[in-house]
Amino acid sequence: MTKKKLALEIIERLKKEYPDAGCSLEYDEAWKLLVSVRLAAQCTDARVNIVVQDLYDKYPTVEALAEADVDKIEQIVRPCGLGRSKARDISACMKILRDEYDGKVPEDFDALLKLPGVGRKSANLIMGDVYGKPAIVTDTHCIRLANRMGLVDNIKEPKKVEMALWKIVPPEEGNDLCHRFVFHGREVCTARTKPFCDKCCLSDICKKNIR
Repeated sequence: MTKKKLALEIIERLKKEYPDAGCSLEYDEAWKLLVSVRLAAQCTDARVNIVVQDLYDKYPTVEALAEADVDKIEQIVRPCGLGRSKARDISACMKILRDEYDGKVPEDFDALLKLPGVGRKSANLIMGDVYGKPAIVTDTHCIRLANRMGLVDNIKEPKKVEMALWKIVPPEEGNDLCHRFVFHGREVCTARTKPFCDKCCLSDICKKNIR
C-alpha cells in the first residue's frame, strides 16, 4: 500500500471512530484561540481552558489585554508554565493585533508567523479552525502517530513532518485528521504507556513503528 493510499484509509477509519473531533481548546473568538495555543505549549489543553477563564474575565478584549501589565498577565497564566515568556508574547501579540490589524487575527499564514510566539503549528491551527483553510497541525500526537503508522519514515522535525504529510493527505482533510490524531493519541496510540493496539481501528494497516 502506498503512503497516499494508507493516508486515505487512515482518514476514513478515524472519521468513523471520531466523527465529531475538533479543537480541544475552547474559544469563541479568533484572538482567544491565539492566546490559548500559546499557553498550551508544554501544558494540557484542559488546564489552559481553566486558566483563560480568569484571563478573559479581567481582560475581555484584544484592547484590554494589549493594555494590561505583563506582570498582571503572568500572575494569571503562571499555572500553564513558562509564565513570563508566555505573558510577554501574549502582550506583544495583542498590541500588534490592536495597532496593525484593527483587533482582528490576520488570515494570512505568513502574517501569522510574524506574530510573537506564533510558529507553524499555531498558524496552521488558526488557518484551519478559524478560517477553514487547508492546514496540517504537527503537534506531538501528529508526529508520533504519523511515524508509527508509516505515513512518514522516522521524521521528528515538525516542519518536515508537515511537508511530508502535505504530499499524501488531501488538503481539505488535513486539519480534521490532525484533530483526530490528538483524540486517537490520547485514547489509544498513547505516548507514556504501551499503545492499546488490541483496540485500535487501524491495527491491521498500521506499520507499528513503536520504539
